[in-house]
Amino acid sequence: MARSEREIIDEFRASGGKVGGEFADTPLLILHSVGAKSGRTHVTALMYQDLGQGQVVAVFASKGGAPTNPDWYHNLVANPRVTVELGAETFEAMARVAFGEERMLIWSAWKQRYPFFAQFERKTKREIPVVILECAKR
Repeated sequence: MARSEREIIDEFRASGGKVGGEFADTPLLILHSVGAKSGRTHVTALMYQDLGQGQVVAVFASKGGAPTNPDWYHNLVANPRVTVELGAETFEAMARVAFGEERMLIWSAWKQRYPFFAQFERKTKREIPVVILECAKR
């Protein structure tokens, strides 16, 4: 039985960023974004790629290969200042969508590491957005 996002977030917070079950050994972060329409704070658990630049990570708006982007993506485009929980630390970040070669390099590496994301890409006609989250205090 799949766990709810709330259960995953609770486990993440209780264990300093580690989650078991279907997300064991996968890099997860908790994203706090402001709703594009509602203005309310939304909290979402997402897999991420560490870009090796100290508090700079990429997240992927795959939505399992659905024909539309996830709500959190629209929130980041409208309100790019976010809060990120990564492991045991929390920091403010700015979100930006990667394009061109930058997107392609990050996305290709991600699909190689997690081939099921390539399946998501094949299921949809849209280009899956890659979003960079960079610590706002750098």
